[in-house]
Amino acid sequence: MWVSTKAQYGLRALVEIGLKAPEAVPLKEVAEAQGISQHYLEQIAAQLRRSGFIRSVRGAGGGYRLARPPERVTALEVVEALEGSLAPVSCIEDPESCAKVGQCSTELLWKRVDLAMRQVLGSTTLKDLIEERKLIEAKRLIQLQPAG
Repeated sequence: MWVSTKAQYGLRALVEIGLKAPEAVPLKEVAEAQGISQHYLEQIAAQLRRSGFIRSVRGAGGGYRLARPPERVTALEVVEALEGSLAPVSCIEDPESCAKVGQCSTELLWKRVDLAMRQVLGSTTLKDLIEERKLIEAKRLIQLQPAG
């Protein structure tokens, strides 16, 4: 149920790339802006590319671009692509894995946790996260302005 740094960094990288759209963004720039190891980010970017979230642009001015509009990418899709199953316990996704399925007093709890997580992540788009980042940056700039 814990979301790994891979999913966290993957979402942050997509936000960074989405902020610069439609320009291609070099991974080095994304890594520096987000404080992520470039080597680790390269591994994550390869998965994001294979999963159809980004595409690479070669040559001068190359880097990565979003492969789909940010409003058509959900946090759930990204996290599942990078993490695999989000089920809090194995029996949610694979009932055969537990002899207590249907007889367990906590089964409904875990199903509700799974549903809640999927609802939150599934209703949050990359566009939402990009807009949130823009708000954070705007607030930070306002705080940096001298009182006058």
